[in-house]
Formats: sequence, C-alpha cells, structure tokens
Amino acid sequence: MPVLGLIGVLFVKEAGVPVPIPGDLLVLGAGVAAAGTGLAGPVELVAILLAGFAGGSLQFLLVRGAFRERLLGLLARLGVSGQRLDTLAGWLRRRGARGVAVARATPGLRVGTIAASGIADLHYGVFLSGLIAGNILFVGGHFALGYLIGPPALTVVAGSGGAGLLVGAVVVLAALGAVAWVALHRRGARNGSVPPDGHGPSIDLAGYGAWAEAACPACLAITIYRSR
Repeated sequence: MPVLGLIGVLFVKEAGVPVPIPGDLLVLGAGVAAAGTGLAGPVELVAILLAGFAGGSLQFLLVRGAFRERLLGLLARLGVSGQRLDTLAGWLRRRGARGVAVARATPGLRVGTIAASGIADLHYGVFLSGLIAGNILFVGGHFALGYLIGPPALTVVAGSGGAGLLVGAVVVLAALGAVAWVALHRRGARNGSVPPDGHGPSIDLAGYGAWAEAACPACLAITIYRSR
C-alpha cells in the first residue's frame, strides 16, 4: 500500500471509522517496506504517527461533541460496550495522561481508549500527551519490528514472486489473529478479566475492535501471556 494511502487509512481508523484491516499489521508492513527505502523510513514513521495523533484528536473532540452517541454506537457494534467504556473512563479519570499512554500501548485495550478519554472529560492537553506517548510505544514499536525483520523479508519476497507474497502474508496473519482473538475472548469469558497492569480495567478481547487493533504475533503473544 502506498505510504499516503496507509496514512489515510490510519487517520480514518484513529478517527473512529471501523476499517476492517488490523492497524498493527499495516504498521508492521510499513516498517518492512521502509527497510528497503533507507533514510525515508524515519520520515514515514513520523508521518504515520502524526496521522494517528490527528485522527485520535478528531475522535476525542467528536466524542465530546454532537457525535458522541453515533461514535459510541459504532464502538458497541465492534464489541466495546458502553459499560466497558465507562469503566475505562473512570480509570483514565484517576490516572490522566499516564493512564491514556498505558491504555493506548496495551493490545486489546487501546481500541476504546480515545472514546473513554472523551467520556472521562479529560483536558485535551492531558489526553494528547498520553496519546502521543502511547502511540509512540505501540505504533513505533510495530514499525521498528517491521524495519528490523524487513531485509530478510524483502529478500524472500524478491525471490518468491514480488509484493503478492507480502500481501498474502498480511492476510494470513490477519486471519490467524482473528482466530486467536476469538479463542482468547472465550477463555476470558470463562476465567474473568485480563488487567493491563494488575491495577487497571480488563483488556477487551471481544469483537472486531480488539482484532482490528491488535492482530500481529507480538500483540497476541503479549495478550496470551497476560491472560495465563
């Protein structure tokens, strides 16, 4: 996917539109692709981060305005209930920017964090500082992982039929991620909540929303470890 297209998709996703593509896999793929562009990689990462900050800010402001019910309705259809958002909002209200950063960096919890921040009526500066820190950790970490595995991955792609293999790999990972999230959700329903740090709200393993934000092998491994 061209960089401008990727930036547009990530902006729309962060603004609250349910795009049916796992965001972490997109960023991971962008890191892999950037490994072949040399110095352009850091510029692409900055652009991706800025798109996330802008889209997240837009969703935050819309939730605090006239579009709150519409956006909350979208999240409910993604499996993020109003009760879960209220619980997360209370947690964020007590912890401020640090809480936003932790939630945005936690697989399976980050999808509802922006809306919950709006419900919590956080000051925009507090929300934005937490969003920046959390996105740098989550998005930057995925991009860096893709960048590190990029050279060998690109070598395999070049020798196996080009970009089609890379696209196929993303599709396979997304499908496996969906299966894993369903299994984790069923396990969580039996065993109770999965806290992000031992003191926070449970990680939301339900629905499309969790899968669309955290389907890469690294996110799944972290969540499986936390759910033991």
